Amino acid sequence: MTTYLDYAATAPLRPEVAAAMAEVLSTPLGNPTGSHPPAQRARRLLEEAREGVAAFLGRDPGEVVFTSGGTESANLAVLGVAETTLREHGEAVVLCSAVEHPAVRESARAAAQTGVDLRELPVDERGVLDAEALARTLSSRTTLVAVMTANNETGVIEPVAEVAEAVRRRAPQAHVFTDAVQAAPFLDLAEVTAGADLVSVSAHKVGGPVGAGALGVSPVVKLLARQHGGGQERERRSGTQDVAGAVGLATALRLAAAERDTSTTRVAALRDRLRDGLLGVTEGAHRTVPAGVPVLPGHLHLCVPGVEREELLVALGAEGVCASGGSSCASGALEPSHVLAAMGVAPGLAAGAVRFTLGYGTTDADVDRALAVVPAVVAALRRRA
Repeated sequence: MTTYLDYAATAPLRPEVAAAMAEVLSTPLGNPTGSHPPAQRARRLLEEAREGVAAFLGRDPGEVVFTSGGTESANLAVLGVAETTLREHGEAVVLCSAVEHPAVRESARAAAQTGVDLRELPVDERGVLDAEALARTLSSRTTLVAVMTANNETGVIEPVAEVAEAVRRRAPQAHVFTDAVQAAPFLDLAEVTAGADLVSVSAHKVGGPVGAGALGVSPVVKLLARQHGGGQERERRSGTQDVAGAVGLATALRLAAAERDTSTTRVAALRDRLRDGLLGVTEGAHRTVPAGVPVLPGHLHLCVPGVEREELLVALGAEGVCASGGSSCASGALEPSHVLAAMGVAPGLAAGAVRFTLGYGTTDADVDRALAVVPAVVAALRRRA
């Protein structure tokens, strides 16, 4: 029996998405750049998907660049903008929050290797960006400010609108990039990310296929392509487009938008019941994010003293309960968390960090089973220690 509580890592493929992709592939597709009927069909499906993604992001279809997922989108946003500015002006300054996803963080570090001036923006003990530090750091030299919409580990929602306002006021020449991959299932990105110039989403976080994503790019942004070839995606990302993947992404986003209000309320209630139950019966369990801090409805991040997260995750997995220890894109997700370190969480407490994430398919039965299994597993590991 599997109790899946790892939606932040990847959400199970929605049946509706699988059906939509199967329909696309039921007839041979041509290359969208061709002129014969199969190619025309592919182009029509691709552009319809682009319109769907654009509507979800609150942008024009021409601003949507299809990619292979959140990581490629982040690389294109950070390196594309930084290297364009470096080439045109001889210098570029990138500001990046200390809790960014590795896709953004490592892209920024790669940019620094090319001569870009990289500066890290601190967060407070809640995991929320330090607005005063941002204000002090912004200048006429700033090129790009990267602040995620919501954190992949803790679920903390960052003040993207306030960040964009500060950038417009103090560094109007700079662009704002927000990684909205984790936020897409629950937040209205058209509203929340309206002030950002670049926004990334990934299909498999919202019940779509792995290997499909998109980057929203405002017309004012100039960025060098990271992938060269035939000049597809308005010369911003060459390569024959994955039409079925684009349709899967658009379908998943449409479903997420249609269910947003009811899903947010339902999932948050399940998350709260899981939280209260685990804190009530798991001795010493510590809620990582303080009460009152805006967090995504599906995220529950706990630190459990007296256990090592690798042992805990393996033991939970053996009982069929699927969870994570941190970012699922960091080899094995078992390195010390840079997010918790930035929040000032003590290393000994962070060693027992566990992330439960709920989504569209989570049920009361899943929460019941987690409440039965997790405390027992923690107690068993502590006895062995």
